[in-house]
Amino acid sequence: MTPLFLLGGHDLEMLTIRELLQAYAPDCFIDKGLSWGASASDYRVEITDALQEGKTPVLVELTDDMGIEHHPHPDPLPQGEGGVIQIDHHGPLAGAGRPTALHQVFKLLGLPPEAWTRRMELVAANDRGHIKGMLEVGATMDEIVAIRTADRTAQGITPEQEQQAEQAIRSLEQLCEGRLTVVRLPHSRTAAVADRLAPELGGIGYENLLVISPQEVNFFGKGAVVVALDNEFAGGWYGGSLPEYGFWGAPMADAHAVLTFLQELLHGKLYYTSV
Repeated sequence: MTPLFLLGGHDLEMLTIRELLQAYAPDCFIDKGLSWGASASDYRVEITDALQEGKTPVLVELTDDMGIEHHPHPDPLPQGEGGVIQIDHHGPLAGAGRPTALHQVFKLLGLPPEAWTRRMELVAANDRGHIKGMLEVGATMDEIVAIRTADRTAQGITPEQEQQAEQAIRSLEQLCEGRLTVVRLPHSRTAAVADRLAPELGGIGYENLLVISPQEVNFFGKGAVVVALDNEFAGGWYGGSLPEYGFWGAPMADAHAVLTFLQELLHGKLYYTSV
């Protein structure tokens, strides 16, 4: 198999994957510098050309919006079976026990265990479980601060957006007897809010967090609530360290239905196991 890695939206994990490919397969990847939520069609020409040349396109966190045959990450990875390989850790491929995209690329490259670094471990833990994930692998506070800062930079969060997040947090709402924190943010860079609320970084903490932006809503919290939201509202995305905790989001201009659903769910008016 001759892989051609096609890189999805930028965050710290994606930039780390790019660094890995630059070191071990510099002629086998294309990075268009896309934002989170990128799709296979962003590489339509490259996918078509690669298949015609007998190469195997590897979609790294790219939504398949082209209806092409692909092989989700099995174990072991397929070798030259045609179609494309999909590498991801969102949606059905999410979960605490599943390999992150960084783990999957590392394996597909056939690298030895000693090539896996401490920084890779932190980046993978951060992608899977945010700050909690890093604490589970023994991260120090200096490491956590460094990784979270680097991740927000990789996502392209600007100083102005950071300041707007600070202002939004000053007006947050506590609903459902404190079980739901709601922040209304003028942009969709939710990491600027989640990081500031994290108690490990000096924030007040939260059990469940809903961030309402002009064009989308994002939830962070208990895994059972993530699953309930995904079942109730079609067309969204989810991931994280499921089933314990994770995130969910959807492109909605009006978040009233989501907020109402969460309040009823957390007040016990809707039944869902372990909420």
